[in-house]
Amino acid sequence: MSIPTIETSPQPYARLGGALYLAIILFGAFAEGFVTSKLIVGGDAVATARNILAEPGLWRLGVAVNVLVVLCAVPLLWIEFMLLRPVSKSLVLLALLLNVVSLAVEAVSKVFLLLVLPTLENTGHLSGLGSGQLPLLAGLALRSHDISFNIALIFFGGTCLLNGYLIRKSGYFPPVLGVLLQVAGAGYLVACCAALFAPALADMLLPGILLLPLVGESAFCLWLLIKGVNQQKWHERVHGPGTRALAVG
Repeated sequence: MSIPTIETSPQPYARLGGALYLAIILFGAFAEGFVTSKLIVGGDAVATARNILAEPGLWRLGVAVNVLVVLCAVPLLWIEFMLLRPVSKSLVLLALLLNVVSLAVEAVSKVFLLLVLPTLENTGHLSGLGSGQLPLLAGLALRSHDISFNIALIFFGGTCLLNGYLIRKSGYFPPVLGVLLQVAGAGYLVACCAALFAPALADMLLPGILLLPLVGESAFCLWLLIKGVNQQKWHERVHGPGTRALAVG
């Protein structure tokens, strides 16, 4: 039995993309909303180190989930590229490039998370620094993660702006999804640039501004998962006006 291509049957790909997107949202909510909020104490490296050492299993789980987010994002990136390619090959390639850069930087950011617990536990090799220095080194790794993750999200914000435009112009997705995704991208750009270059502004905007990406990405995710694409308009876009749908998903 041959596997249907996305040109003839886009619905399975759309729903797989929605499932991957939902996994990313849930994993991210767990890692950032539960593990990070429970273990990391802002501005207090010693308290953060104490919390992580008290619950190393939870910390490892949080790091593993962070890595899973990146792994799930790779096939999602490709599915989004395939779903939006019929709209504009040049713009979708630019969106793909921005997304690849975003994921590459985000993958590097997870290396810093992987260093935190070994740094705190490796007292034998780092004893010359003094035990009081270990929380500071772990805190530096956490800060490095935050910086690189914000940089990754700036590129991802650009991806959202382009993908949102392509969704609006596609005809086989509701235009409002594109608007919401573009608002999400703008939210990422403002929040991450503020976090990197204007901390006082970031303190005023965060975490409230992150509701914009949550709403925009969740809407697109659920639409992919539940509705997929308008197949008639998809086939008209891919195969030309007047083409009838070739498959039902």
